[in-house]
Amino acid sequence: MADTVVTKWIGDLSFDSLVSGHHVTLDSDSQYGGHDAGPRPKALLLTALTGCSGMDIVSILNKMKVEDYSLMMEATGIQTEEHPKHYHTITVSFKFAGKNLPEDKIVKAVKLTNEKYCGVSEMLRQSAKIIIKVFINDSEVAI
Repeated sequence: MADTVVTKWIGDLSFDSLVSGHHVTLDSDSQYGGHDAGPRPKALLLTALTGCSGMDIVSILNKMKVEDYSLMMEATGIQTEEHPKHYHTITVSFKFAGKNLPEDKIVKAVKLTNEKYCGVSEMLRQSAKIIIKVFINDSEVAI
């Protein structure tokens, strides 16, 4: 299976990218000549990572019959100082909230997405250290 995106320059440092039938505007901030009309391309890698992981986790927990929870993910990428600047370390925090959540199932789902199913995680792991953290009701749990 192949994915294709079509990205068109629309002026200054702005681009329109057609992704899976959806338009995404990419831009830079004004200090670099952009207009802050959209996200930066590198940050979208973090969105891809959290989206991929999140979809896996929700699917896995659904199969495990885990219900009535919320999930928020936060990813922070630390860049190298030299060019080409890239993320050398990415920390992903998976934050679950709800009553009587099964810690063992949540940890298993997070491990499965990051070690087996999420292709974005696998690709990024080739160039960056990925640190995973899991929180249930604001308390960090061991993974």
